[in-house]
Amino acid sequence: MIWNEKIGLTAIRDPLEMLYRHFCESMYAADVIAGRGSRLADVGSGGGFPGLPLKIIRPDLRVFLVESNLKKATFLAEVVRELGLNDAQVLVRRYEELHEEIAPLDCVCSRALGEFPAFLSWAASDQIGAKQVILWIGARDLPEIQKISDWEWQEPISVPHSLRRLLLVGTKKQ
Repeated sequence: MIWNEKIGLTAIRDPLEMLYRHFCESMYAADVIAGRGSRLADVGSGGGFPGLPLKIIRPDLRVFLVESNLKKATFLAEVVRELGLNDAQVLVRRYEELHEEIAPLDCVCSRALGEFPAFLSWAASDQIGAKQVILWIGARDLPEIQKISDWEWQEPISVPHSLRRLLLVGTKKQ
């Protein structure tokens, strides 16, 4: 709560709502991530969601927390250090600046990034090589995203206890 007051990690103040909206929503994707030991990039990690909960529930993951805001990245680095999370790295950069240093990625995910066409084009690029993308989206964003042709989309999954939030999983087309 102290970090949240200083740097604004989340607008949610109620601890139980924080648990549901951030931790549980993030962990909901643990079963859809392909393969043990996958390399996952959480783009626009902010307060660490979904990357940190996914790393906690799936310690086999190699996680890159991508956050361009230095204060938030400092928080993320402190959490990684304090929890002793092996194979978790904080990258203080914009995702567009990242290439070979994190490639190849098995999975790229984002909970609140927006700008879907640019993000999905980057994830599908030969430089990144992501095989899978996982997005937490509002239902109104679904038609726009499903039109993006580099990805084959699974049926959207309704996120329990949320209002019109969906988990959307895509696989890179060959």
